[in-house]
Amino acid sequence: MNSVHIRLLDRQDPPVIAQAFQEQGWYKPSKLYERYWEEQQNGERVTLIAELDGQFAGYVNVIWTSDYPSFLEQGIPEISDFNVLMKHQRRGIGSALMDRAEQVVKERSDVAGLGVGVYADYGKAQVLYAHRGYIPDGRGLYRHDHYLQPGEETVIDDDVVLYLTKKLV
Repeated sequence: MNSVHIRLLDRQDPPVIAQAFQEQGWYKPSKLYERYWEEQQNGERVTLIAELDGQFAGYVNVIWTSDYPSFLEQGIPEISDFNVLMKHQRRGIGSALMDRAEQVVKERSDVAGLGVGVYADYGKAQVLYAHRGYIPDGRGLYRHDHYLQPGEETVIDDDVVLYLTKKLV
């Protein structure tokens, strides 16, 4: 039986994570995870690592002070940059990461927030979040530094995000 273990990001993890994503064709540089580790040390974020049978399988972050204006104003921590390696998906790893992330958020807030992309590549995440009880925050689509307005034209890419919240019980 497969054993999933969730732990905090360690100083030695960045090159392992970057290599794992490179092997599936995704560019996620080691420097990104080095920054995550530094921010974790500073108390700005918590980065949770999932291992399956001792091997890196995915990660998620809890950011205590979100850049998203609505979450910032309301003091809602943001769950972000949630990734499970494709070869390890559909094994409960994402759910285990989200369970632990929500436990971490609950230490400081009774509401968790997150953002999700709006095109098909984010479909699995959209479904997972809906099943977990996340609902849109009612403010519409957000891109870079503003809410998209009726009639506004934009390119639908990773920067167009719908933000969701969940009351934690």
